Amino acid sequence: MLDGLIISILSLTKHAQEPLRIFILTGALQNRHRQFHALSDEHAALLDRVAKRKNPAHSVVKIDMTALFNANPPTANVNTLFTPYSMLRLYSDLIPEFSDRILYLDADVVCRQPFEDFYHQSLADTEFVGVLDHYGRWFFHHEWQLFDYVNSGVLLLNLKAIRSGGLFERCRDYCRRRPMIMPDQSAVNKLAHHKRLAPERYNEQQDVQADTVFQHFSTRWSFWPIIHTVSVKPWDVADMHAKLHLHIYDDILAEYQSIIDELDARSAVATNSPTVSKFNQ
Repeated sequence: MLDGLIISILSLTKHAQEPLRIFILTGALQNRHRQFHALSDEHAALLDRVAKRKNPAHSVVKIDMTALFNANPPTANVNTLFTPYSMLRLYSDLIPEFSDRILYLDADVVCRQPFEDFYHQSLADTEFVGVLDHYGRWFFHHEWQLFDYVNSGVLLLNLKAIRSGGLFERCRDYCRRRPMIMPDQSAVNKLAHHKRLAPERYNEQQDVQADTVFQHFSTRWSFWPIIHTVSVKPWDVADMHAKLHLHIYDDILAEYQSIIDELDARSAVATNSPTVSKFNQ
């Protein structure tokens, strides 16, 4: 996910109006299908340098979640379509470095506008703030209102309330016992007592709008010429242009490509192999 982290950090620092403390959750995890490797210290140092390009006060810190995850794995859901990394947000309450307020972002979320107003909103009587899941809101329902199923890709977490009320502890236990289609997301939605809905612009899961703050490149459905899924990530630059016709992030993607080219060049020197460019304008 290094590609996604570079792009996401470049977008955040482009629009941030305050110094950012960015934490990367990683770990050496595995399931029945794959062995997953943790983000290296060298890559974490690279991400820290990327953040500091815009403001020396920005910082990136790697947090290895291997021990926490293995001590209480989501047994019933560890071999699902989603990788074990999708569960790591449910361990946020156990991380002492985290303050009472954390903005959680998936690695395929790109920032388009300043977000401080969203971050600093009141969290009184709220465990988290999130945006409705574009598709899931039609199929899942847990509260009295018609639409209440939140997408977990962008969450403003009130960790003080989550810790005191035990929300994530209950979610981890639920994921250990109950198989689910979208495990961490469904557990959070089902077990939360106090959540608040935010406008779509804070987690736009479809086409970018004029007021979009965070665009989340999650899988979408296309109905032409036949029904099929479309999954384009920010680092799939050619598909961003050809399939989504999206060019508003080209300045960020060009900077991302320069970083990747530098990494490829260093790797080529070390291995005496040619480099391959990913970015096609």
